[in-house]
Amino acid sequence: MSQVKTSQGTVYEGKIPARVKYTFAFGALGKDLIYGMIATFSMIYFTDIIKVSPVFIGVMFFCAKLWDAFNDLFMGMLVDNTRSKYGKFIPWLVIGTLVNAVIFVILFTDFHLSGVGLCVFATVSYVLWGMTYTIMDIPYWSIIPNLTSDPKEREKVSVLPRIFASIGQSLIIAGFGVQIISALGGGQKGYHNFAIIIAVVFIFTIGVTVFNLPKTGDNTNVEKKKISFKGIFSIIRENDQLRSAVGLILLYNVGIQLVMGVATFYFTYVCGNAGMLSAFMISASVAEVVGLLVFPKVTEILSRKKSFLLACVLPFFGLGLLLVVGIFAPQNIILTAIAGIIVKIGMGLELGCATVFLADVVDYGEYKLGERNEGVVFSLQTLIVKFTSALTALGIGFALDLTGYVPGEEQSMLTMNFIRLLMCIIPAVSMLLAYVVYRKKYKLNDQYMKEINQVLESRK
Repeated sequence: MSQVKTSQGTVYEGKIPARVKYTFAFGALGKDLIYGMIATFSMIYFTDIIKVSPVFIGVMFFCAKLWDAFNDLFMGMLVDNTRSKYGKFIPWLVIGTLVNAVIFVILFTDFHLSGVGLCVFATVSYVLWGMTYTIMDIPYWSIIPNLTSDPKEREKVSVLPRIFASIGQSLIIAGFGVQIISALGGGQKGYHNFAIIIAVVFIFTIGVTVFNLPKTGDNTNVEKKKISFKGIFSIIRENDQLRSAVGLILLYNVGIQLVMGVATFYFTYVCGNAGMLSAFMISASVAEVVGLLVFPKVTEILSRKKSFLLACVLPFFGLGLLLVVGIFAPQNIILTAIAGIIVKIGMGLELGCATVFLADVVDYGEYKLGERNEGVVFSLQTLIVKFTSALTALGIGFALDLTGYVPGEEQSMLTMNFIRLLMCIIPAVSMLLAYVVYRKKYKLNDQYMKEINQVLESRK
């Protein structure tokens, strides 16, 4: 298929070539191997392997991620203001990937530090990792609404990278991470060797993506107004559907981040078997991929509204089952796996929904404000992930410390009950609240988006 720059600023009219779709999605494998390693193991690596205080790590994570979250807005502005012969996305993808891979390996390197020096190292390496990940992550997701405005094709191209991301983060890292680290030497050595392998894969997969993306450049004769940092807040203020999407995705991500952040502690100390994490995550990651695969078909049959309802209700029941199993049969692998399947099918549907919601918000912004702001809109997605990650990391750190958590030892009943609360109850409630926001505030349904795209097409 020939490459066409349409009146709406998208690269292809209708269907995207399979080579572009799949090589773009392939980049998410390495990208989320790195993210999954940080999200799943960084806290327990700092507290249990190199022995940093859980309270210090909780506060440091919160401050670092909060800074990084708002730094995302600045990166979104840079992306939208970039003009180059390779377009506004590819240069940042290359720079961010290379620098982030190096810092990632450094973070998991033992420099034999202790005391204040160790705390400084943990802080600097973690903050730099987050900032350089932002340089690559925001332009990556901002590509999606730029490829096509066709609703069905957009649903497909939104789902594919999420599938590869789930394979990297949920299946490989969360599912087999413990075993891989052990096989590579265990302890600090295992973490370091695994980090090197992940960094190499990361560079390779993003390289494949960059090589196959359309190089549209900025050859338009239309002078685009550059966005100032102040202008970002004007976009957020004037785009009501952007605010609604941010609200519902934020609430849902509180649940996701708590489950991801507490899972290792939950299975190690509440269930008494760290190996149960694999049973939960392997089954769950397969289910998440299934949820993503069926997302286009589910939305076609049930509509996006009912798809998002399923995305919010399924984790509620799955986490409820996990809570009951953790109390009465904590080492029952089958029931734990079933709970993981129910939870992650819902999360898979939500990942598909959220990506499409934001892509539609880009079109809505052009319809209402006359400008396409892919970078700003998708920077808010990463801002949400990092902000909720910061918030949950702070909560986890303080909950563990205040309830008397001792690394590597049997925990008190108070500590275990707080871990149950953070793993099962709060995430389930937060995800249900996300649907309430969707029902009351989000208006970009299938019919309305058809009308918006017709108006945009008429503005040639």
